[in-house]
Amino acid sequence: MTQDVIFTPIKLPCGRTVNNRLVKVAMYEHLADFLGGPPNEHHYALYSNWADFGWGMIITGNVQVSDTHLSLGRDIILPKDLSKRNLQPFKCLATSMRGSGELGVLAIMQLSHTGRQSSNLIGGRFPFQPPLAPSSIRVVSKESGWISNAIHAFAFQQPTAMSVKDIDDVVEAFVKGARVAFESGFDGIQLHSAHGYLLAQFISPKSNKRQDSYSHPNNALRILHRIVSGIRSTTPEEFIIGIKLNAADYATHGDANAYDRVLDHFEAISQWKLVDFIEVSGGDYEKPDFMTRTNSYRQGFFSDFSKAAVGVLESLSLGTSSPLVLLTGGLRTPELLQTAIVSKHCHLLGIGRASVLNPNLPYLLAHQILNRSSDLSKNIWSTPFSADPDLNAWPRLRSYLPTIPLIGAGINMAWYIVAMRRLATIRLSSGHYREAFLQQDYTLGPVGAIFSMWVWIDGIYRPAFYLIVSVVIILVLILIS
Repeated sequence: MTQDVIFTPIKLPCGRTVNNRLVKVAMYEHLADFLGGPPNEHHYALYSNWADFGWGMIITGNVQVSDTHLSLGRDIILPKDLSKRNLQPFKCLATSMRGSGELGVLAIMQLSHTGRQSSNLIGGRFPFQPPLAPSSIRVVSKESGWISNAIHAFAFQQPTAMSVKDIDDVVEAFVKGARVAFESGFDGIQLHSAHGYLLAQFISPKSNKRQDSYSHPNNALRILHRIVSGIRSTTPEEFIIGIKLNAADYATHGDANAYDRVLDHFEAISQWKLVDFIEVSGGDYEKPDFMTRTNSYRQGFFSDFSKAAVGVLESLSLGTSSPLVLLTGGLRTPELLQTAIVSKHCHLLGIGRASVLNPNLPYLLAHQILNRSSDLSKNIWSTPFSADPDLNAWPRLRSYLPTIPLIGAGINMAWYIVAMRRLATIRLSSGHYREAFLQQDYTLGPVGAIFSMWVWIDGIYRPAFYLIVSVVIILVLILIS
């Protein structure tokens, strides 16, 4: 058993090689125009920080295939057509993700459709216009409390059940997204079928009550299979296709068949022999565990499932067609990274928040491996990469978070969004990575994080509307605290 396993190359079914096991997974950047748009110089600067240090693979935040189904605004949106002018910002993004090209980083675009989780007002539609979803089932709070219920009722409209024509349009939009990625120079795409977004909504029995050819459970994977097949038929065979699969939708207390159902889906996707890697993820806006760190039942299910998934792949004997398993979440020390691979929990190591706190993580790990004989290095090997921010500074606010999980999760997300923006801003001002100036601001608290996320006063975006939105949000937080 060796620590060097983190830096061993591994081949994907399509023939491409990941130079090491470290993957900077998708994180919501919140850097585009307020109502969505193409990548800009802030995206280029942010991703250049990661490109400098030899990650095996870098995945963008969610690129929306529908401009009427955004998440929280500022999403990257696919262009209307594949004209040279429209593709240029995406080409610049792919180039920034690869850096000099000497390190062999693979650039992956994550494609997404929010479905019923597209929020009101800033979701890309007219206010209170319903989004599309597999069935007309609203996002509701799973926690008790009138505040939490009121927030969900305002933020998420009753969706309109999709017609077959709507589904055809979505399939076409995802395939078009893959074409945008390929024409722009990306090495592949990842389909976001997690966190309660549209593709996950078709897979989940709680959001798919259809009675047609897309019904659950018999046809739960049909839309996903159509998209993957469409992408494979319109891109070269070496084009990478990944899927972010939501294990948490299956993790329901008392459901004895949950394990079998999720493994059945994992096995079915693997047997298509069309997918290169599957990221194991979990949580959604009704139960947003994926945006917080808690020792929940779902997280235990999620961790156990990843190991079982690797075992399923080995039992299928798919050979070189077997997709790799990308595990994301809780990998906070070099020792855990090594153990995850050696213990066969995964093939690839997904790093999210730690990649923001340490963009140079591959460099730091390689340095520790070279010097692992020293006592200091041995201690560092079991030490977390960086400290997490303390966002529970206000006791009264903290006491409300268990009953308002969406706000609690949103505070964590906001802090890291501000941290990513800081990385981009410093890169733009200096032109290169400057470690001495990249120490994150741990004094930033929960309200400060939300305020800074929404009030972005720079040379491009200065509408007073942002300030008004931020004031309203802060007033609500103050009232409930």
